[in-house]
Order: sequence, then structure tokens, then C-alpha cells
Amino acid sequence: MAAYLIADLTITDPQGFKEYQQRVGATLAPYGGTFLVRGGAHETMEGDWQPQTLVILHFESVAQVWRWYQSPEYTALSEQRKQSSITQAVVVEGV
Repeated sequence: MAAYLIADLTITDPQGFKEYQQRVGATLAPYGGTFLVRGGAHETMEGDWQPQTLVILHFESVAQVWRWYQSPEYTALSEQRKQSSITQAVVVEGV
């Protein structure tokens, strides 16, 4: 079943995050991950959630999300994301 990683990022170091952005795509390909949303304009329709930078990734399964997230390629890079942003993320099964 398809899976989606949905993240809301507050960028604290724009230059460091830009470097992360330039490199993260290459870590997704071996695990079948693709960007569906990568920032961009958004509007809150209901409630009081005020996301900063939304990212949605698509994978073939939740297991594949975890393979990517725990891969040597991504774990090395994730430290740069953690140093340049505050991240809230969930993984959800979809259709």
C-alpha cells in the first residue's frame, strides 16, 4: 500500500537548509521516493494549524519510507536538516 511522509519544517538556517535541499533528492531515488509537495504556497482551510514549509513524499510502502529514512545515505544528510530546521513529520498509509 502506498505511503506518504508528510513534514512541516520551520527553517532556522536558510543556507544550511538550501544545501540539504540540493542533496536530498538523490537519496530518495534508490528507495522509490518522490516529491509530491516541496514547499510552495498554501492556505489553512480549517483550524489553527499554521505550517511553515510543507513537504509530502510518496513511497510504495511504509516499510520503504523507513528503509530510506534509516539508510546510510539519508542518515548522514539528516543531520544537516536537523541543524537547519525544526521538523514535525508523520508517515501515513494511503491509496
